Amino acid sequence: MDFGLVLQTDPPASAVVGLMRRAERNGFRYGWTFDSAVLWQEPYVIHSRVLEHTEQLIVGPMVTNPGTRTWEVTASTFATLNDMYGNRTVCGIGRGDSAMRVAGRGPSTLARLGEAIDVIRDLAEGREALVDGSPVRLPWVRDGRLPVWMAAYGPKALALAGRKADGFILQLADPYLTEWMVRSVRDAAAEAGRDPADITICVAAPAYVGDDLAHARDQCRWFGGMVGNHVADLVSRYGEHSGLVPEALTAYIKSRAGYDYSHHGRAGNPDTAFVPDEIVDRFCLLGPVEAHIERLLELREIGVDQFAVYAMHDAREEVIDAYGAEVVPRFR
Repeated sequence: MDFGLVLQTDPPASAVVGLMRRAERNGFRYGWTFDSAVLWQEPYVIHSRVLEHTEQLIVGPMVTNPGTRTWEVTASTFATLNDMYGNRTVCGIGRGDSAMRVAGRGPSTLARLGEAIDVIRDLAEGREALVDGSPVRLPWVRDGRLPVWMAAYGPKALALAGRKADGFILQLADPYLTEWMVRSVRDAAAEAGRDPADITICVAAPAYVGDDLAHARDQCRWFGGMVGNHVADLVSRYGEHSGLVPEALTAYIKSRAGYDYSHHGRAGNPDTAFVPDEIVDRFCLLGPVEAHIERLLELREIGVDQFAVYAMHDAREEVIDAYGAEVVPRFR
């Protein structure tokens, strides 16, 4: 199992670079950042510095979307980084949440997302693609490679990931839900004539190491609120008891009142008081190192290839170091 670190691109950018370097020294293989141009600094500028100051770390957004930038710009950005640093990027992509809503736009449709996955990958790898009906190619790309991993929760999105994506990103670490969603992605891949084993499975969630569970929960409760944005979309689309989405995912948002993106992804977010301790415990990895290892072994058995640590809390360095000392070696 590989390990990744997920950060917001808060200033100063040097702090993000420093934490990514720390993660690589501790055996992490992936460095991820949020991509929301209004709320945080531009990630790809910072990715360039991360790549320059690390040796093997693979970097990418968790996640970008088809609407913030035109597809040829996104592809050219990745292809440039790959040309400079040797194919060390991955494109995490989804419909768009904070990046789109804060700018007054709604998330992209799944149809547009599916088209974007193909176009961005083709252009970044040097092939011609149709952009808004016009053939486009980046003539300077040589030997480029760009895996595109898609974030998803709902049945149609999971099916799209299975049909088109090189990897699947699931932003929660509940074993029951992980197994259900991984199965959906793999079934869709098989139906599309793909080898399901070719799809990399990445689970991303906060991890907090320590014995004070009450404090850990308070530091990570924001995550249930962030996931709740996507769950609310699913409930509005499919209904609460449709059978298409597990109630183990949807039931907890009944008392959700709203969401202020100015606190998005931050410990102490006041809009996440509705998230119960049970959800924090299920969605996140909390407690002593042994508890983390036990959950990770369960996720690996399900087929998870990477666990990406959301480090939006007051113990970022401590968690990176604890994983480097006791968790990462256990899974190598």
